[in-house]
Order: sequence, then C-alpha cells, then structure tokens
Amino acid sequence: MSDEDDLEDFEPDQDDLEKEDDEKETEEGEDDRKEMEDFSEEWMPNPLTEDMMKEGLSLLCKTGSGLAHAYVKLEVKERDLTDIYLLRSYIHLRYVDVSENHLTDLSPLNYLTHLLWLKADSNRLRSVQLNELPYLQIANFAYNQITDTEGISHPRLGSLDLKGNNIRLVTGLDPQKLISLHTLELRGNQLESTLGINLPKLKNLYLAQNMLKKVEGLENLKNLTTLHLRDNHIETLSGFSKEMQSLQYLNLRGNMITNLQELAKLKDLPKLRALVLLDNPCTDESNYRQEALVQMAQLERLDKDFYEDDDRAEAEEIRQRIKEEQEQEAEPEHDSEVDQPSI
Repeated sequence: MSDEDDLEDFEPDQDDLEKEDDEKETEEGEDDRKEMEDFSEEWMPNPLTEDMMKEGLSLLCKTGSGLAHAYVKLEVKERDLTDIYLLRSYIHLRYVDVSENHLTDLSPLNYLTHLLWLKADSNRLRSVQLNELPYLQIANFAYNQITDTEGISHPRLGSLDLKGNNIRLVTGLDPQKLISLHTLELRGNQLESTLGINLPKLKNLYLAQNMLKKVEGLENLKNLTTLHLRDNHIETLSGFSKEMQSLQYLNLRGNMITNLQELAKLKDLPKLRALVLLDNPCTDESNYRQEALVQMAQLERLDKDFYEDDDRAEAEEIRQRIKEEQEQEAEPEHDSEVDQPSI
C-alpha cells in the first residue's frame, strides 16, 4: 500500500493482511527458537575460512573503473560461524548473507563500503552498531538478542528488520541520517513505548506483539501509510494525530480497547480506509461496526468486511441526527419571562 495510490480505488494490501493473520500461527515457532537461543551453550570457535568463501561466493561483476572483476555476493548461512573476520579483505562484496550462525560481532562489515544488502538474522548479536555504510539499502537483524537501536546511521537504508529481539525502547534513530528509511519492523520485541520513532520518511511500521499500552510520539510520521499494532496492551487511542495524514491501514487486533468512544480519536485521520479491531473487548458491542463508521466516514473496511452503501447511508443519518441535537443544545435559551414594570 502506498500513499501514491488512488484513494478512490483503494484496496487493502492482501499480502499485508495475510501476514498479520498468519502471525499467531508462526508465533509459537518463533518463541521456541528464542527459547533455544536463551539456553544455548558456548559454541566452539568456528571462524569463516577461505574454503567457505570459495563455496559461498557468486555474482561476478565489474568493480572500480570497470577494468577489474570480483565476486560481489556471499552466502554462508547455517555454518555455525562464530567469527567473520576474514570479510575485512573482501571489500567488493555487495550482498552478504550470514544468517543462522552464532555471530556476536559484525564489525568486519565496516570494511565493506559497497554493501547494498545484509542478512544477519538468527545469530547471537546484542548490537547492530556499525560504521556508516553509504550504500546499504536492506538490513535484516531479526531473531538475535539485540537490546537497543543505537548505531544505525546508513543514509540509503530503506528497510530495517529488527523483529524478535529484546528491544524495550527505540533510541538513536536519527531522521537526519536515516533519510531513506521507509519500512521498520519491530514486531515481537519488548517495546513499552513508541517514543523514539521520529522518522518522517517512514511508510510502514510494524509494532505487533510488544508491550505497548498507548501510542505516543508518532505525530511527525506524515508519510506513514501502514501501522501494525496487533497483540499489544493498548487501552486508549489517544496519540493519533491529524498530522498522520497518509495513514491508510491500521491494525489494532488483540488489544484491550473497551470503549467504542475511543474510535472518535481516529476520525481526524483523513486517509484511513482499513481498520482491524478483532479480539478487542469493544467488538462485543452489537453496534460496533456501525459506531466505527459513524465516527470515521472515510472508512471502507472494518476487520475483514467492507462497508456497503446501506451501511453508509445509515451512518450518515446518525451523524446528521447527532449534529442537529448538538446544535439544539448550543442554542441560547430565550427569555420567556414578561418584563415587569419598573417601580
């Protein structure tokens, strides 16, 4: 879904929705993996070797002036690696996959100044701090033991995946440096706050399966189109601002919203078209679908069902009736007493 889509022809991104529907099914397997990591033994040293490099290198490309050639892609996943020091010498690498190993240190990557794409998920990393890599566009650090978001300052980074780590608070994400970041994945961490995600270029933000009780500090995300907050502890919808003028899809499934009047706090989101409220206490109310449409006339879909023309007509009648009642209450009372002659 993009803010460039024609809103008249808006359709939710079905791939996005299916991803959310599948989260619960995959959560158990992800928890098992993290539990195994928590109790993992100290691995025997197993450094990257020249033989492994020869097996994993591919994609021969021109380098520098175009007169020389070098392999620019490396895949050494699932090798039980504990050390990638050897990569310091392979400065022409652009695509590196070191996922599913036992790495705790990525500092040799600081020498790969042409790196475009990095997969380092499912290791034992506690930090993603690296020197600025000027061309890095995609980075995956999912399912490690990362506790903070410091040291990420790559100017061309567009997609950052940090799901399944131990992050409690987002810090160090500088909007002046992360000028290209459009997708941030933080699902399955231990986030207690949304503060620190002040990235105006962000379009997709995934915060499902955390410990959030409210939304705060997202006022400057004027380009955000997709926000996933499924399976948190959110009770109030305060924190959503009309400045979030591009938000089209909002997933609040599996939270703790009990009062339907909270939905009124979303009516100032001008482009909101799809809202998911399943598995919240407020959905037990018989009129919750109608109330959502009364509060948000622009809404096209609630949960998995689209609104029909009849639904819209009924909601409009209710809005008009409420408006008339409010206007009547606001009218000043006329003085009906007869003026008494002065004595």
